[in-house]
Amino acid sequence: MTAPPPAAERPGIGHYPTVADHWANGPGDSLTVEFFGTTSMLLRAGRTAVMIDGFFSRPSMQEVVAGPIAPDRETVDACLRHAGIDRLDAVVCVHSHYDHAFDSPVVAEKFLAPLLGSASTANVGRGYGLPEQLLRTVHDGETVSFADFDLTFVTSIHCPGDVSPGEIEEPVVPPAPYAAWRSGDCYSLLVRHADGTALIQASANFIPGKLGGHSADVVYLGIGMLGKQDPDFRREYWEQMVRNTGARTVFPVHWDDFMTPLLDGPLLPQPYVMEDVVPAMDFVFERGRLDGLTVLLPTLWTPLTPFTGAPTEKGPSC
Repeated sequence: MTAPPPAAERPGIGHYPTVADHWANGPGDSLTVEFFGTTSMLLRAGRTAVMIDGFFSRPSMQEVVAGPIAPDRETVDACLRHAGIDRLDAVVCVHSHYDHAFDSPVVAEKFLAPLLGSASTANVGRGYGLPEQLLRTVHDGETVSFADFDLTFVTSIHCPGDVSPGEIEEPVVPPAPYAAWRSGDCYSLLVRHADGTALIQASANFIPGKLGGHSADVVYLGIGMLGKQDPDFRREYWEQMVRNTGARTVFPVHWDDFMTPLLDGPLLPQPYVMEDVVPAMDFVFERGRLDGLTVLLPTLWTPLTPFTGAPTEKGPSC
């Protein structure tokens, strides 16, 4: 594994408040979310456990550019052990780029869990050898119910500048070039639990009014490439995803360098050669302050109760 770029080649983000420092969890029977970088996270409640965008291999930039790439099953297993994951009811992909769908079929196969996502995601699963009974294609507005929470898929779009757009029309058999994992259909994901509703928005883009009629207490807000958009785009993105849903808590996601290994932690921001995440973070934290919301960076390997927890006294409101 090639060493990541030195700190001087990355923006500093140490001054932004985090879940680990500024959040007190609620009762143990609440829904918990554990964050694994990018938009990978584990949802757990009662008898139900669902993985969103399981991405653990995280090949280096040099490996991705040189290609082809394939999941590192030993790394996937090590990360799952580290997180204490021993069963899953489903693995969900919000779209099919490699930083979302690369390891998802591996995780689904390990736990014999269905892989949920677009027709493109299903073709990723087929290329990995998943049997058809473990492939489930979802559609706009569809709700998939589990024992302890429901997932509703709402069609969305990828952030501007999609480097690998389009549908995956044939099975992806790794090793393959990173661009083989095309985005396919993208989804906003609503997680409804007895304690509240969370919106997981992986890509920093929106279809105006598409989430009309949907409310959320918490938003996991993708900010990748948001800093490169103009001020009007940023404001409308916030309006559509946060203000219009009525959310009171925002956790920015998809800001970390997903070409660095998870187990070496902590999460690092994207290097400047990829993106300067500071404009996006500054925007989100400032909008949160103006709207009186709680905004915190989620912390790697740290389960939190997003609905029943609360900011601690030492934590700022944004």
